[in-house]
Amino acid sequence: MKTKRWYGLIGLLSLLGFVGVFTPERAFLGFFAFAVDFQYFFVRADEMEEGRIQRSAALGFFAGMTVSVVAALGCLLLGGGTREGLYPAFALGWGVAVAVYALSDFWSSCKEWWYTRS
Repeated sequence: MKTKRWYGLIGLLSLLGFVGVFTPERAFLGFFAFAVDFQYFFVRADEMEEGRIQRSAALGFFAGMTVSVVAALGCLLLGGGTREGLYPAFALGWGVAVAVYALSDFWSSCKEWWYTRS
């Protein structure tokens, strides 16, 4: 397998969605959204696409880290303990990172598609 197709492995996170199907924990159903990333196994990647994915991932990472720090400090300043403050902060940061990555990647791919169509 070429190294340029490793981005498709992100789609394996969609398997966590089955936890939401077979248990009462419905929050796991959101992981099915990662199934979209299996497309990278079949797309012929070039340098521009790889750069687009890396920019989206970096934006998501920094957004998630910023939200994690702000949420953890907010929970600690509001009087919560370390455990009660860190777990929700990390969960919120991870969720924001994934959402920012997905939306940024979607927007960049739409701009690229619109540019090639005109």
